[in-house]
Amino acid sequence: MKVAVLALAAIAVTGGMGRSSSSGGDAPSASPPALTINNSASKQDRLTKVWTLTCPDRGTLPQASRACTRLDVLKEPFAPVPRNASCTLVYGGPEVAEVRGRFRGRQVHARFSRTDGCEIARWNRVRFLFPDT
Repeated sequence: MKVAVLALAAIAVTGGMGRSSSSGGDAPSASPPALTINNSASKQDRLTKVWTLTCPDRGTLPQASRACTRLDVLKEPFAPVPRNASCTLVYGGPEVAEVRGRFRGRQVHARFSRTDGCEIARWNRVRFLFPDT
């Protein structure tokens, strides 16, 4: 499987890798989205590629304008799976992704994986941010 690192960034943001946390409710945006997205084939893989995106349509991410449009229509693209959710025990693969930055005027730090049915569905909602997976 091809290992890729995606970075959607106008700013560098630092932080740890928790299961998932996020912001990104319906707050009005004070500035365009500026996100960093790291994607790899597994937790152990080194990050090797960097993509950038500043909405509405700048950056090195393929189809930047389309990615911005798709992010804009999602209500809470970085929301974690609710703690009380019942998820199928389906394993979708070792891929992991982390999103950090600002979205809709709020700080975002979300971790994506494909460890069960809920996480796979969450991953698939924003899969367009991971073009090499």
